[in-house]
Amino acid sequence: MRADWSLLRDPQFSRLFFARTASMGGSSFAPVALAFGVLHLPGGTSETLSYVLTAESVPMVAFLLFGGVIADRFPRQRVMMVGEFLSATAFTALGLLLLLGDPSLWELCVAAAFSGVGIATMMPALTGIIPEVLKPTQLQSGNALLALGANTARIAGLVFAGWIVAVVGGAWALIGAGALFATSGLIISGLRGLADRRGDSGSTLGDLKRGWREFSSRQWIWVVVLQFSMLVLLFQACFGVLGPVLADTEMGGATPWAWVLAGDAVGMVLGVLIAMRIRPSRPILVGVLLTALATPTFLALGLGAPLWIVVLLAVVMGMAFDIFGVLWNTTMQSLVPAEALSRVAAYDAFGSLMFGPIGLLLAGHAVVWWGARPSMIGAALLMLVTVVLALLSPEVRRLRAPSVPPQVVEAAG
Repeated sequence: MRADWSLLRDPQFSRLFFARTASMGGSSFAPVALAFGVLHLPGGTSETLSYVLTAESVPMVAFLLFGGVIADRFPRQRVMMVGEFLSATAFTALGLLLLLGDPSLWELCVAAAFSGVGIATMMPALTGIIPEVLKPTQLQSGNALLALGANTARIAGLVFAGWIVAVVGGAWALIGAGALFATSGLIISGLRGLADRRGDSGSTLGDLKRGWREFSSRQWIWVVVLQFSMLVLLFQACFGVLGPVLADTEMGGATPWAWVLAGDAVGMVLGVLIAMRIRPSRPILVGVLLTALATPTFLALGLGAPLWIVVLLAVVMGMAFDIFGVLWNTTMQSLVPAEALSRVAAYDAFGSLMFGPIGLLLAGHAVVWWGARPSMIGAALLMLVTVVLALLSPEVRRLRAPSVPPQVVEAAG
């Protein structure tokens, strides 16, 4: 355990750690602040919230592949800085729009779209920069520590976001999120000694084709990405629209919903502590099985369980998904060539997120057609179906954890 924590003494890794922590703090303010800020506008409805969140999600998905290309072609540090500053600008603008008056729907959608582009720029670069900072033997511990900092910030952000929304409104929480994104960008600017370029400087289309070959040649990657394309659709519907609507109409508002999200974040912290220590021989199989633990949380919400039960189940869900995330990132960083890693990560994110906007759009209408509770129950059951389908893949069931060559272990030691 001491060896894991000693990574924070490395100046490069500690900068990446604190930048990622600040960025996640900003991200954690946004769901609560934006959801209740929009719902409390004059005439704000679940459908209005769906449109704003979709306006953020569509550009994010559309820009992801290009984000992967530029992160493999240009210094990943600078690409991450651009993404963080774009997000800072977008969330500050959203906060000011809510603070200064009654914004139109198109104004909110334009500001939200910039945040989507910022996220798409940053995500593939983050996956690719970690192996530049860490040795192969440090990847799982480093991924776990980054997740620990991010999830700790997420807990604090969610609790403070609920309090700020309740006391002074969502606008100030969004402005605070913008400040945290800007802080992350400034911290990243201090990284030194990383590679300036990777791979060749061919056409964007050629880069995308080479990235696609790396992605599609690995069954375990594309099968799990397909699973997550449906999981994210359902998560977007539940976390983005169905959950806030239930909280606003039946659970007492922003504060109870913030506690549900915070329970998920607490579970992620616990999951990180577990992920630091475990080394399953079949990491993808273990990870996919763990995703089944999403179903009980949303079933409990749909069935009207007491808040403390929902929060407890959210802790278990967060723990499961963070263990999955550490195992997934470590396996991909170990088995995918470094020069194509950001592009493969972009295809991973693109495939996982591509149906997210559909989930957001459908959720607002599902509330009108069937009601929030039946829609939540249906989404929970569909999550379980995705797990069963993913387990049909032989590579998902059989892929062994990558081994580090003896000479690499010796060098790292």
